[in-house]
Amino acid sequence: MIETALEVTHNEVSRGVIAELIEAGKDMLAHPIELLPHARKAVEAAKAQCKLILITKGDLIDQERKLAQSGLGHLFDGVEIISNKVPDIYAQIFERHGTGPATGMMIGHSMKSDMNRMIEAGGWGIYVPHRFHWEIEHADPFF
Repeated sequence: MIETALEVTHNEVSRGVIAELIEAGKDMLAHPIELLPHARKAVEAAKAQCKLILITKGDLIDQERKLAQSGLGHLFDGVEIISNKVPDIYAQIFERHGTGPATGMMIGHSMKSDMNRMIEAGGWGIYVPHRFHWEIEHADPFF
């Protein structure tokens, strides 16, 4: 958040704003992870049928923290924390963990970053709508 503030203000962000951003970051890191209803059952059911790789985007430390707090980490055969969800990255991950994207399936709540990018990589996607999503993640289906 601080990097973004510096970027958008051309390094003119005030000390007060930086202090507020630090506090907001601390609050985010302290916030407990709340699984969606039936999330554990869904992951367990998928694990019983196939190899599971968690692919998530974001800050490495924060994503690792969230996975640890979720209690779901042991259900995944691999975890990939990436900086950008693009078709080439998906293809590389599915090559590394399986037989390539053609036999891979992404399950997620972002049409733009999860479904469309995986389909562009040559794989499959299952869209799970969620009432909360970033407007930046809105996209029409690829197909």
